[in-house]
Amino acid sequence: MDKFSYVGTSDVNAIESLYQQYLQNPESVDSTWKDFFKGFEFAQTTYGSGDAAIPENVSKEFKVIGLINGYRQRGHLFTKTNPVRQRRKYEPTLDLENFGLSEKDLDTVFHAGNEIGIGAAKLKDIIEHLKKTYCDSIGVEYLFMREPAVVKWLQERMEKSKNTPSFSKEEKRTILKKLTQAVVFENFLATKYVGQKRFSLEGGEALIPAMNTLMEYGANTGIADYVIGMAHRGRLNVLTNIMNKTYKDVFTEFEGRPSEDSLFDGDVKYHMGYSSNQTSDGGKQVHMSLTPNPSHLETVDPIVEGIARAKIDNLHNGDSSKVCPVLIHGDAAIAGQGIVYEVVQMSQLDGYKTGGTIHFVVNNQVGFTTNFMDGRSSTYCTDVAKVVLSPVFHVNGDDVEALCFISKLAMDFRQTFHRDVFIDVLCYRKYGHNEGDEPRFTQPLLYKEIAKHPNPKDIYVRRLELDGSDLAAEAKSIEAAFKAELEENLDQAKKTETVKITSFLQGNWNGIRMAKDDDFDVSPDTAVSEKLFKELAEKTTTLPKGKTFFNKIQKVYDDRKAMIANDNYDWAMGELLAYASLMKEGHHVRFSGQDVERGTFSHRHAVVKVEDSEEEYTPLNNIDAKAELRIYNSLLSEYGVLGFEYGYAFAAPNILTIWEAQFGDFFNGAQIIIDQYLSAAEYKWRRMNGLVMLLPHGYEGQGPEHSSARMERFLQLCAENNLQVVNTTTPAQQFHVIRRQLKRDFRKPLICFTPKKLLRYPSCVSKLTDFTKGRFQEVLDDPNTDVKQVKRVAFCSGKVYYDLIERREKEGVNDIAFVRLEQLYPFPHKQVAEIVAKYKNAKDYLWIQEEPENAGAWRHVTHTIKDVKLKYVGRDEAASPATGYAKRHNAETEDIMTTVFSKILVK
Repeated sequence: MDKFSYVGTSDVNAIESLYQQYLQNPESVDSTWKDFFKGFEFAQTTYGSGDAAIPENVSKEFKVIGLINGYRQRGHLFTKTNPVRQRRKYEPTLDLENFGLSEKDLDTVFHAGNEIGIGAAKLKDIIEHLKKTYCDSIGVEYLFMREPAVVKWLQERMEKSKNTPSFSKEEKRTILKKLTQAVVFENFLATKYVGQKRFSLEGGEALIPAMNTLMEYGANTGIADYVIGMAHRGRLNVLTNIMNKTYKDVFTEFEGRPSEDSLFDGDVKYHMGYSSNQTSDGGKQVHMSLTPNPSHLETVDPIVEGIARAKIDNLHNGDSSKVCPVLIHGDAAIAGQGIVYEVVQMSQLDGYKTGGTIHFVVNNQVGFTTNFMDGRSSTYCTDVAKVVLSPVFHVNGDDVEALCFISKLAMDFRQTFHRDVFIDVLCYRKYGHNEGDEPRFTQPLLYKEIAKHPNPKDIYVRRLELDGSDLAAEAKSIEAAFKAELEENLDQAKKTETVKITSFLQGNWNGIRMAKDDDFDVSPDTAVSEKLFKELAEKTTTLPKGKTFFNKIQKVYDDRKAMIANDNYDWAMGELLAYASLMKEGHHVRFSGQDVERGTFSHRHAVVKVEDSEEEYTPLNNIDAKAELRIYNSLLSEYGVLGFEYGYAFAAPNILTIWEAQFGDFFNGAQIIIDQYLSAAEYKWRRMNGLVMLLPHGYEGQGPEHSSARMERFLQLCAENNLQVVNTTTPAQQFHVIRRQLKRDFRKPLICFTPKKLLRYPSCVSKLTDFTKGRFQEVLDDPNTDVKQVKRVAFCSGKVYYDLIERREKEGVNDIAFVRLEQLYPFPHKQVAEIVAKYKNAKDYLWIQEEPENAGAWRHVTHTIKDVKLKYVGRDEAASPATGYAKRHNAETEDIMTTVFSKILVK
């Protein structure tokens, strides 16, 4: 740490003692202290040669050092950053007396001025420099950071510039233009579309020139891709004045015109995404994308990070300095939504880091109606930044130049240290939560101040006038020209019949189309050649010679090698060979979740450790493939990680992207991602996604939390072919359904309910020909029945099938056919109809499930199968997914079996 970064008034005596030690033996102190003490040359140059004078003056020098550190450490508490409220009072203050100094010392020259880069200086000049740097329109929190080089980097840049902008005339003109666009655009919407919701940026319009500065400056440092996430407030302003969406298109949406795509359900205008290719003022080509988002605040954060990581990995060869995520938060949301913490915790992890995110906080100092004092316990809404030691800049939203200055500093920091930066824009919300809301119900005093407060543009023009800048005279002509542009766009919008929907089937999505209903009738061919399959099987089961592995690991791989010889491939082999075959064809596989490298149930072992070391070996990355297996054990998060992987798949349609839950029911920690994105994005925002979710599911007596992956919740979300829901029962079926994800020329999320018991079940194996011929089968007929003898057709799905066929063998029954629905949605109507037609002598049709009646697939299936009347066999309705008592579990299972094999069905 820089030698004075943590020096407070309580440390002065210790420093004096250290100085005395230096006087006795200069070599006995640290070199940085030695250089400091030597540099002062107290006795010889400043205080004369009288030894008696030294102790008092040395003490004063160190007290000034304590003062300097006080400003560095606590100056942010005493800033001029709040445009509409008085700041809260904090103790102790930065008054001289609190540092053992007095007004008598103001004209004394202190060498401590060297510490802030101004040389020996009078105390009053040192204080003026510190106030300008740390207590004006910008407050900074950074001394909690632990790396000396990082702290020093920030100190030098801030103290050298006094955190004071020095923009050229042309830069100021650009700031003025962007600020004018931001303010006038909001005013224009307010007058032309009275009463319509727009969630205006009014009060925080300085965000627009700040973002413009950030992105222009970032382009000069090498940024080629910006990925932006934000909520609804100010979104229309960002779409038009940053993303370059035309004003005409926005006005057309306000006119209420229908979509040009009749199949597009649509969303409100302040949730829509957008992307554009732009040329910066410096001639750099930059791609910008604003990610669509729901009303659920901060949900977009992990999506943005996943998109950014996909671009870094696949478009920029892993160079994070080419891609920059930008997240725009509200003050209430960043403090209150736990997803922010999850995303911040991901920021430095190998599997999820994106080179640093720029966080803007539009700090309105109020939630919907909740005062900030009721919205958090922390001092600042940005205190989550301290979790990962990110600097925080608090900036007065009325000081647009200060905000633009900090935006450049933030970008420099991000590009240098590849870490997150937070910019807290202290501003206000001119209206209520929306334009029709009345804020004076809950904040009467605040809104009296806001009502008479000038907008940021008028404040900036006034500042230019006071500075004597002739740009002030240009302000009216800039505004007039922009208003004319808006009027022209409005005229065009009134003549437009439909709302334009921007296609995303470009770039990485070239060659991919929207799905049609008949695409789901039959799965495509997903078989691989026998030669390739055997080659991959051999390579993926071979551990390198010369390395010693834990004996249990060696046995796993020996057993897998034996499967090749015995032609019996278990679940892990089927799964891993699906990935290997796709990699061989040039498709990367990205896979993350809790414990996925080994697998929750110790079945996968995709990454193995060399014994007595931390060296790792990944067999699938040693098969001479064109692509990689990128597999990561995640942090203990569902919401953040599933959102990240959804974002990754959003930007990488030709990569197999997988998220696995530790246990299936844990997915509900990420329910918002599933409800707002996974199931609905294609129909709200016209955005496809091919994410795969693996959810361990099965009733084996493990209790309420480790039995059900809540199949019913996914099936309830199914409509318009939005999801693929499967519950496969053989390794080959899992192999084919995974390969199918990338063998279709459209993308749909795939929800896989995966087994636990079947991972090592002797009869749950597949033959070589199961992999090398055919495709995924949506329905598996009973292979062991005489059609003419079948009197009862029992439909089921998942692991229960194995319980049923074992019981059938035990009972010696031959008149029941057990038919597996491997795909539950899109529902295989044709295949089921063929089954019903095949068993002409059947009298009873059952649906059998392990889950309670109000769970599982029963209500979905009985609603869907219309040709026959199904009778239900399964557990009774229950509030809890499963019992926690083994005996009760076994009794319930026995009851199901007894009912299925009884001659007369009660239900």
